[in-house]
Amino acid sequence: MNSNAFTIIAQEGYKSQIEAIFDNLDVKETTRQDYKYRIKLFTNFVKQNGFHRNSFLNFKRYLAGRHDISVSTKNKYLISAKIFLQEMNRLGYTVTNITQNIKTFSQSKKHKRDGLNEEEMKRVIDRLQQLPPTPTTARLKAIIALLALQGLRQIEIVRLDVKDLDLVNKTAFVLGKGEDDKELIYLHPETTKALEEYLKSNKVADGPLFVSRSNSSQNHRLTTRGLRQIVKQTLNDLEIDKVVHGFRHYFTTTLINNYKGDLLEVAQLTRHKSLEMLQVYNDNIKRKADLPRYYNSFEGLEF
Repeated sequence: MNSNAFTIIAQEGYKSQIEAIFDNLDVKETTRQDYKYRIKLFTNFVKQNGFHRNSFLNFKRYLAGRHDISVSTKNKYLISAKIFLQEMNRLGYTVTNITQNIKTFSQSKKHKRDGLNEEEMKRVIDRLQQLPPTPTTARLKAIIALLALQGLRQIEIVRLDVKDLDLVNKTAFVLGKGEDDKELIYLHPETTKALEEYLKSNKVADGPLFVSRSNSSQNHRLTTRGLRQIVKQTLNDLEIDKVVHGFRHYFTTTLINNYKGDLLEVAQLTRHKSLEMLQVYNDNIKRKADLPRYYNSFEGLEF
């Protein structure tokens, strides 16, 4: 292998050069930053094991032996390394592309964790109604309304600007996952009410819809990590062991139940690009509904 590649990957003081490999990729800035963050695991692996034509394959085998991270996370590390090595090859630092014919990990498309259920959602709403009417409460209500009543992804919420909202007509423009242009969504009346109260009580008139209040990044656009911390505090207080993405699960499942499985109609509201993921939700709903028949099949057997 080209010795220049090992120099860039393995030697001290080359962090900026490693990160610069990603700078000319035609990807969103959030994706670029994710690549830069995750490539550290691969470069540390190379420092310990050397760099040769099987380095990428051996890195995959190393990840396969890790039991402290999910398959999804393993694939994110593997893809970051693959993109990095392909760019190294394109730029002439390596003579061959050592990632060829090496696949990512097979990953189940079924949900690993359930979203919030009706009872948990009721507890969240009850808690919000009990909180004192402060600017902080108004912000929390607005965020949870966007999660639960609009099904917005976390990245979509933090990308929102005040100018994206038209509360008179109950609409907003959202920059969706993997999209280059914003798309129009219709706001639920309760979402509109929560946003109006938030803007008024927090005196937000322009710029990012939500900003950070932490000392290190005060008044900068709220990050997805910051948003998760805000919402997880409420979930933890209520002893609800669900991730923040569980609100989108709740939103989607509720729509499928009320639209009687009409996935085409539901897709318009959830903005899923294909029906494949919605079918996963639908299958899960059907499996749960069929559990009594499964249980009754073995009625009378006691252990």
